Amino acid sequence: MATDRLIIFDTTLRDGEQAPGIALSPDDKVAIAHQLARLQVDVIEAGFAASSPGDFEAVSRIAAEVPGPVIASLARTHPDDIDQAADALKAAARNRIHVFISTSPIHMERMLRMTPDEVMNAAVESVARARRYSDDVEFSPQDATRSDPDFVVAICRAAVEAGATTINVPDTVGYATPAEFTAMMTRVYDEVRGGNEDVIVSTHCHNDLGLAVANSLSAIHAGARQIETAVNGIGERAGNTSTEEVIMAIKTREDVFGVEIGADTTEIYETSRLVSRLTGYPIQFNKAVVGRNAFAHESGIHQHGVLRDRETYEIMDPDAIGHQSMIVLGKHSGRAAFSDALARMGITLEDDDHARAFARFKELADRKGEISEEGLRAIVEEETGVASELIRLVGIHVSGGDRETPVAAVRVDQGGEIREVQAEGDGMVNAAFVALQDAFGIPATLLDYRVSPITAGADAMAEVSVIVQVRASTYSGRGVSTDVVEGSARAFVAALNKALADRGTNLLSEG
Repeated sequence: MATDRLIIFDTTLRDGEQAPGIALSPDDKVAIAHQLARLQVDVIEAGFAASSPGDFEAVSRIAAEVPGPVIASLARTHPDDIDQAADALKAAARNRIHVFISTSPIHMERMLRMTPDEVMNAAVESVARARRYSDDVEFSPQDATRSDPDFVVAICRAAVEAGATTINVPDTVGYATPAEFTAMMTRVYDEVRGGNEDVIVSTHCHNDLGLAVANSLSAIHAGARQIETAVNGIGERAGNTSTEEVIMAIKTREDVFGVEIGADTTEIYETSRLVSRLTGYPIQFNKAVVGRNAFAHESGIHQHGVLRDRETYEIMDPDAIGHQSMIVLGKHSGRAAFSDALARMGITLEDDDHARAFARFKELADRKGEISEEGLRAIVEEETGVASELIRLVGIHVSGGDRETPVAAVRVDQGGEIREVQAEGDGMVNAAFVALQDAFGIPATLLDYRVSPITAGADAMAEVSVIVQVRASTYSGRGVSTDVVEGSARAFVAALNKALADRGTNLLSEG
């Protein structure tokens, strides 16, 4: 197979953000977009500009502030959607409008209430309208794998005639198998692209049956030269094709796929961690490429082999994805050692962030003794969150248990004023949550609560991830500590500070 270029189209900020419980702020999205640019993906789908003022702002800011990749916005076939997408993208050096409409019988009949002819006309008109704004227009027949193949080919051909430069075939509900998907992609490639070298054929696969990456990679053999992905595989239901898995599959098995990609693999690990931190979605330990155990070896036979030669049981070098060898610091380590460790991990901090991270490191090192690279990363991520701390946790004390009602007393610093609030709860963590709601003056609902060990042992550091709801909005937070209750309180504080920053300090007076 001749070697040519595969386009990585990352939709973490659009389809990935649609996962339940994820609510990225425009600042969060810009931070992730800058990291995706460092990863050197080819296209960033920055959002769905017409869906909300927040999405419009995020797409506009990314278009203006993030150089390098093509910046795209999704749009329905509605004229207003296309106009808003174009307006949001106008500052980008290179932009793309991505138009979609459903083509499966169940979607057309039950959801759109449109006939195939009406869907065809809407597709043609919307692509032509988008083409007035941009010479880079993508068209997707949503739910293509449950559609009549003849209709998919016909509507895609019509879209190309109207000006579409990329034809994306979505497996919207993760229904296809690799053999079926390859057959469909082959037909689209042959009958839609044909000899038109200016048209790119693309895939967008969901993971409902665990086949998203397999289906996407199989389509390469059918001529697909763009794969749509999301970091850590996040997205609706079971998620999307995983960005890092596609990149490393192509890099590791160039002999099979015969295509080139421009991604900088050494940025994969940092990208994965950033997305996990800002979305509140933890990375499963056995996640391919970026999971904690991806390069861990427990079996004695495996350890023996790896000590002799890493390649006996590792097909990828952890250095290649930016996951370096373990670094351990202790309570006697000073600022210079701390700074050197961060530099070796590729982490650069501003002076204020560095001071906070170092202070937190010393505090935890006094309790734990030694802190590994994972612990250092967790500390840095906790102390350098996007949202500013309007209210800071100073201390927490809990009591009760068994037959006594748990009580939490929290001390917070609000602009130099120390306040202490006490509350009861169903458990110690719940009592802390109730007390912090009182301290912030924000009634909130806890939607998701997860505790993940960062290190092993009785004095293990734990990472607590929470998602809270304040009125109609959701906010994520995370905290790191050797004490689960303290870590939970720090996570609650991070989430509530986001709510406070989002809606203004007048929340304090609302009660």
